[in-house]
Amino acid sequence: MYRQKHLFLLPGLLVLVAIIIFPLLFTIRVSFSSWDVFQPGLDWIGGENYGRLLEDARYWGALGRLLVMAVGTVLIQYVLGFALALLVWGDLRARRFFRVLFLVPMMTTPVVMSVIWRTVFHESIGPLNGILQALGLHGLPWLSEPTLAFISVMIVEIWQWTPFMFLLLLAGLVSLPKEPYLAAKIDGAGPIRTFFAVTFPAMAGISIAAILIRLIEASKIMESVYVMTSGGPGTATETSSYYIYIRGLRDFQLGYASSLSVTYLVIMIISLTIIAKVLVRFFVKDRT
Repeated sequence: MYRQKHLFLLPGLLVLVAIIIFPLLFTIRVSFSSWDVFQPGLDWIGGENYGRLLEDARYWGALGRLLVMAVGTVLIQYVLGFALALLVWGDLRARRFFRVLFLVPMMTTPVVMSVIWRTVFHESIGPLNGILQALGLHGLPWLSEPTLAFISVMIVEIWQWTPFMFLLLLAGLVSLPKEPYLAAKIDGAGPIRTFFAVTFPAMAGISIAAILIRLIEASKIMESVYVMTSGGPGTATETSSYYIYIRGLRDFQLGYASSLSVTYLVIMIISLTIIAKVLVRFFVKDRT
């Protein structure tokens, strides 16, 4: 009977092996080969690919841009999402309507959303520059100037994924007990003091979870970069995921792209572990 119970775990285990473990192990194996469009096959070249990526300034530049983009967008999403969650959590008219309205960007397909935003940011026919010109201002080269293109991609990411942060934080706010707020009201605490003394510390757990989940997703930014800028102008908006795509699926350097992927995975695991510990210390310190 004891052995039979474990048979029920077999389907899930097979799925785990099929979609996670085997592709990971195969990618690691390919990273030690020279598999490309000219020499397809699992030969063995040792650590040549890893030595090559250590000297690949374009890869490390893409990783640095990803760090700035991911951390910047997630922090802004957290602030905006928390503000919106507090807004509809309170006594707001038609708050059910606004709860649904704020989720609309997250329901949009990323590729379709990126195409729409690319039209919005278009220098000649885009409505954004049309509004600026109507106000007596000059239109801006949103997608052809490096800094503006980088900011434009961040704006799109913030617009689409702030609703996700809003949803998680609103769920946390709804689940908070009422007693601490009654005690704060009796003590004469105002809204700001109540927020920093009661709400923010009580939301520590959900805040950490929401930030980590979004950092994991933000570290894979790809669709908006691919559709809006193709990594340009130059490499101004090129992220690690997009650079790996270029090497693997455009240049068909599968061996080298696999080494980039494995290195990227290790860096992300270490970075997110450190960030998680920092967040726990920050929120726990704030609570105490």
